[in-house]
Amino acid sequence: MAMDEKGLGKRLQKMRRSAGLTQQQLCQAANLSFSTLTKIERGAIKSPSIFTIQNIARALDMGLDELLGVKAKPVTHLQETRSGVRFIYFDVNGCLVRFYHRAFARIARDYAVPPDLVEMAFLHYNSDACRGTLSMQDFNDLIAKRLAIPSLDWPKYYLEAVEPMPGMQKVIEWASQNYGVGLLTNIMPGLLPSLIKGGVVPDLKYDVTIDSSAIGLIKPDAQIFKLAAEKSGVDPSKILLVDDTRENVAVAEELGWHVLWFDYAQPEESVEQVMMALDMPSH
Repeated sequence: MAMDEKGLGKRLQKMRRSAGLTQQQLCQAANLSFSTLTKIERGAIKSPSIFTIQNIARALDMGLDELLGVKAKPVTHLQETRSGVRFIYFDVNGCLVRFYHRAFARIARDYAVPPDLVEMAFLHYNSDACRGTLSMQDFNDLIAKRLAIPSLDWPKYYLEAVEPMPGMQKVIEWASQNYGVGLLTNIMPGLLPSLIKGGVVPDLKYDVTIDSSAIGLIKPDAQIFKLAAEKSGVDPSKILLVDDTRENVAVAEELGWHVLWFDYAQPEESVEQVMMALDMPSH
């Protein structure tokens, strides 16, 4: 996320003062050192970490884009569903693609370990990897250590096992021609570009792409949904989230979004539900 250091410092100072906070008060609220804050405000720190910026934004009760001075891209698509949706966010894993059990089974077979232990090890570190706080090498090393195997190349197993969710490529391609469309995904570093390059996720001109590992936030953190709403350029009441995790859907609904839970175990029924929500012709 590109930043104008001096511009950021001036905005931060103005917004801090508008919030009625002293530098010391903001430091305490954002868990930030006084030295770091003063350097950011005068533009002396060239690249504040995304985690620092997130903490400041939360302390000021604003979105990242607002603090960074990024203007939302207006949605120019004219269509609106009968329920009032103009922008659709699609989750990737579990909605546009599926992979989990095939990848786990192959690792279990290759290393002679029980597949349930592979899945448990994966889930133990998955969130940190999707936040970008664990590099892929660290993720591989931690999984290998937990499973007591020599090494692991998770991206290799993932990309070999992943496949398009039946019917969803057609849906998202049609949706992109009629509405604003974005990807909102919890995913590990570098995997989303690989999915798009390989054609597993359609290579479309997405209005917004929110890769959790690139911004340091994961669903169901409310902040990632607030950021997504800002980037969509439409009111939250005009956004639909299609996601396979009930907790993610629940948080988005609390923020005023339309939501649709995708059951990846029954893709045909779920695809039909998405098509109905988008007023998409069946033929």
